[in-house]
Amino acid sequence: MLTRIPQPLIGPRPGLLASLGAWTWPGMAPDGQHVGHVLLTHPPDRTSHDTPEAIEARMRLIAVSLGGLADARDPLPVLPGRLQIIGDQVLMRFHGSRYGLRLPTHPRWTALLTRSCEAIVMVGLDALPQSADATRVDTYLDTELTADRLLFGLARTT
Repeated sequence: MLTRIPQPLIGPRPGLLASLGAWTWPGMAPDGQHVGHVLLTHPPDRTSHDTPEAIEARMRLIAVSLGGLADARDPLPVLPGRLQIIGDQVLMRFHGSRYGLRLPTHPRWTALLTRSCEAIVMVGLDALPQSADATRVDTYLDTELTADRLLFGLARTT
């Protein structure tokens, strides 16, 4: 009798990880506790194949390789071991990938992450340039949340 051996999850490739936009900030969780936040987005026009559908497919791969994320109205899935603190740097790890994503840090955000050992992760399904400032990120978050185009999870440190 043949037994099917599950194939390992193929995670995001280094080129995709290197191109992602990442923003971090301290904020509040739905329960009123202080918690760090992480937003990951795809840049616009990275390749000639960057249709909205292709961008969404890549960002859904990111969500799956983090351990599976949920819509805003669903309970937050817990993603153990996705964040690794190394000194004052924070690395986000992905299933199926040898590479991680170094997140932008600020002493307040890193201290909060060190204390709480977790951060809310949001993956946007639409493009946003890496150069977006805080005002543009806030507008993006409002638009994406209204359109149900954000996926959420609770990443824990290793």
